[in-house]
Amino acid sequence: MKPKHIVHISAECYPLAKAGGLADVVGALPKYQIDLGVEASVLMPRYHLPGILERDWTVVHQGSFHLGSHLLDYSVHHLPKETLGFPVFAIDIPGKFDRPGIYNDEYGNFYDDGPDRYLAFQHTALLFLDTLSELPDVIHCHDHHAGIIPFLMKHGMGFGRFRNVPSVFTIHNGKYHGSFGWEYLYAMPFFDWSVRSLLDWGGVINPLAVALKMAWKVTTVSPSYLDELRGDSDGLEPLIQSESAKSVGILNGIDTDVWNPATDPLISTHLKKSVRVYKKANRDALLKLYPLDRKRPIVSFIGRFANEKAADLLPEVIHQTLASGIKVNFLILGSGNPWLHHALNSQRITYGDNLAIYIGYNEQLAHQIYAGSDFLMMPSRVEPCGLNQMYAMRYGTIPMVRRTGGLNDSVIDIGDTDGRGIMFNHASVGDITHALSRAENLYRDTPNFELIRERIMAVDFSWQTSAKSYLALYETLT
Repeated sequence: MKPKHIVHISAECYPLAKAGGLADVVGALPKYQIDLGVEASVLMPRYHLPGILERDWTVVHQGSFHLGSHLLDYSVHHLPKETLGFPVFAIDIPGKFDRPGIYNDEYGNFYDDGPDRYLAFQHTALLFLDTLSELPDVIHCHDHHAGIIPFLMKHGMGFGRFRNVPSVFTIHNGKYHGSFGWEYLYAMPFFDWSVRSLLDWGGVINPLAVALKMAWKVTTVSPSYLDELRGDSDGLEPLIQSESAKSVGILNGIDTDVWNPATDPLISTHLKKSVRVYKKANRDALLKLYPLDRKRPIVSFIGRFANEKAADLLPEVIHQTLASGIKVNFLILGSGNPWLHHALNSQRITYGDNLAIYIGYNEQLAHQIYAGSDFLMMPSRVEPCGLNQMYAMRYGTIPMVRRTGGLNDSVIDIGDTDGRGIMFNHASVGDITHALSRAENLYRDTPNFELIRERIMAVDFSWQTSAKSYLALYETLT
C-alpha cells in the first residue's frame, strides 16, 4: 500500500543546516516524494544558524521532558511547505542546540555533549510526533543522530502508539557510529530494561548498531557502499552481514532545480544552446577570479580536508604532477585540517601560476567552480555516495574519481562504452598522478573532450528515480 505521510528525522537539512552530504539528501528527497503524491516532512534540531534564524517560523507545540533528573522545556517550530518545497519542524531545546554550529563551534572545536544533545533531540522528536492525531505511515531516520529512535519506537515506555509504525534507517556514512558509554544511560527515555542488550555493541551504546538491529529496513546511499560496509564498517561487519536481508543500496540523486546550469543564479553564464559557449564563459569567469594558465585544463577539488576524502595527498599530488611536467592547473576549495591549510598555502609560492586555493567554504564559488572547471578530482578513500561528481557532470565538468562507493556506481571510465570520467583504483599519489596525465591528454583531444562533456550533461541524476525507489521500499512495509 502506498504510504500517505513520511517523516524524515535528521541532524541536517539543506539549506537550513549543512555539514555534508546528509543535508543535501534530506533537503531534496522529501520534495521529490511530495511530487510523487506523498506527504513528506523533515524533523530536525533548531540550531542557531543563519539559514534557520533568518526564516519565519511558527511555534506549533511546547512541552517538557526529563533528561536525567533535570526537567527541560522544548518547543517545535514549523516552516510551511511553500518555503522549501516541503514542511520542516525544528525542535528547540534551550542549552542544547542554540549554538553557532552544528557539531562544532566557530573555531572548529567539537561540542563535548553530543550524546546528551542527540538523545534529547530523539526523545523530543517522538514526544512531538506522539501528539499528532494520526501518526506517520513511515518514520525515516538518517544516520546515527537518529539511530536510537527505532529502538524507542519498539521498546520505549510511553511510546506504545509507535509499535506498528515502520521505521527505515539510512546510513549516509558508516564511519560515524555515534557511540557513547553507558554512563549516558541517564539521558535515555525510560525503556524496557529486559532488552538493554539491543543497545550494546562492543561494551558501549552504539546508535548505528542499534538502528541496524531495530529498523524495519536499512538503506545505504549507493549499492556499492552497502557491499563495502559488509567488509569494512569499523567493527559492524558481522551485524551488517546478518541484517543483509532487510538492507538495500539506493543511489542518491541531486536536486536538479537547485543544480541547473540553465537557471543557476550563482554562476556567471547560463546554459542556452551551446555547451561550448556556456563552458567557455564560465571558465573565463573563473580565470578572472584566479589568473591561472589559460592553456592548461582546470582540475578542481571541492570538499572537506578529511582523511576519508584523501585530502592529505593533495600537496604531494600537486608537487609530483607539476614537477613531472603534466600541464594542468589546480583549484582547491576546502577546509578542515590546519596542517593541510599551511601545506597548500606554502605551495602557492612555487606553483602560483598553476595553483589557486580558497580555504573555507563558499557556496557561490562552489557552483562557479563546477560550471567553469574542466575536471573535478575526487580521490576519496571512502565515498558512500558522493554528490560532487553528479554536480560536476550536470555542469559539464568531467569527474576524475577513485573506484569506491557511489563513485563506482555513477561514473564510467572513458576507456569503456559511454564513458563519463576518469577512474583509478587506489587513493595513492601514483594513481592520482596517472589519472591527471590522462586528463591532460583528454583535454588536448578536443573532439573527444567535447563529446564526453556533452554526454555527461545529458545523464539523469535527478531525485525522481531515487524517490521512486524509496517509495517502493516503503510500500513493502505499509
